[in-house]
Amino acid sequence: MQKILFAALAAAAIALPAQGQQVQSAWVQYAPNGAVEARAVVAGDACPAIAIDGAQSPMRLRAAGDAIFPTVCSAPVPKGAKAVSLDGHALPVPVADPTRILVMGDTGCRIKGKELQACNDPKKWPFPEMAKEEARLKPDLVIDVGDYLYRENACPAGFAGCTDTPHGDNWPTWDADFFAPAAPLLGAAPWVLVRGNHEDCERAGKGWLRILGPQAYDPNAACVPHLAPYSVPMGPINLVVMDDANAPDTSIAADMVPVYRSEIAALANAPAPSWLLMHRPIWGAVSGPLNVPVGGNQTLIKAIGSTGIPSPVALMLSGHIHTFEAMNYGPHDHVPPQIVAGFGGDKLDPTPWKLTGTIFQGDSGVNVKDGLSLPGFGFLMMRKVADGWDVDVHNVNGKIERRCWFRAGHVGCAKPR
Repeated sequence: MQKILFAALAAAAIALPAQGQQVQSAWVQYAPNGAVEARAVVAGDACPAIAIDGAQSPMRLRAAGDAIFPTVCSAPVPKGAKAVSLDGHALPVPVADPTRILVMGDTGCRIKGKELQACNDPKKWPFPEMAKEEARLKPDLVIDVGDYLYRENACPAGFAGCTDTPHGDNWPTWDADFFAPAAPLLGAAPWVLVRGNHEDCERAGKGWLRILGPQAYDPNAACVPHLAPYSVPMGPINLVVMDDANAPDTSIAADMVPVYRSEIAALANAPAPSWLLMHRPIWGAVSGPLNVPVGGNQTLIKAIGSTGIPSPVALMLSGHIHTFEAMNYGPHDHVPPQIVAGFGGDKLDPTPWKLTGTIFQGDSGVNVKDGLSLPGFGFLMMRKVADGWDVDVHNVNGKIERRCWFRAGHVGCAKPR
């Protein structure tokens, strides 16, 4: 795995009371190899002091405030710290070996062209209410598989569902679409954040790199379209975060094929077992003609060819497709199972419930041995057990719709009894 010198994008955040407070939001994020960093968004020009195990020290400036974004500050958190607080508010402390991992993604409210969600209606955009349910489960870690900001256009006149909502890549929109609604969950546990295609340089990439990005931020530099993978050791599991935001699904980005080919080949050197976190799934499914499942990312499939995924990777976690999917592949021995958790709040994608026989683009030779999809909004709670992980699929109200499991290179699901 390629060594990275900048901080990783694994993050935990807590929204702090705005009234009388300089700090608008604060979070803690993992760096590669288990290092930890705290960040804060503040209304003023100066960075606040952070308290770690009772000792206070000033945070350092990450990005100065401007007309679009407030000031962003950061501070390293020593390994083994027991308590971290900012402005009198406790921040989540990472757990070295998490046993309860919540997985979700694609949470923003879509406002683009004629595709409109009623952001003010909890039934149409349930993320704010769902975050409360997620926080009640008390996860040790949250994995967000990407796509945080969907409010790209102004709310059209006459559509009451998004009246007065902000839009575009700026702090008011980031706050409305992600930080404010996620506040209960952001304050409950550390996060690992994956870059989605909505955070590419044509959309909200500048804001993502500034606030949540894993590298040092340079306000004078151009938006970085692709970041190298990095590892986050998490007890016996190694999380590999891969940025595939600029890997088109239905066309081949020829300039990116050798990049992804090299990055995927480097997974052979990753510790086992590794979980590969990427926003766009390599072999995901959507509904095609006559409701036949079709899919696959052409750029990534071209990069992989017929070699499969290196054996240290035991599981793939993604979003991008706005549904829940669990799939086992064949005939390759080295294509691990895939779980898609892109049903966190944005407009849902129709997908056949049975995914066996999915027709994929490209010539990877990969087929779905067995797999299913579920309708509706929701999230996953992965619970560590003696021989693997139980994966509960929760609906928008927190009810368990399916009890799934991940054991020895296989995922399976059954209806709860």
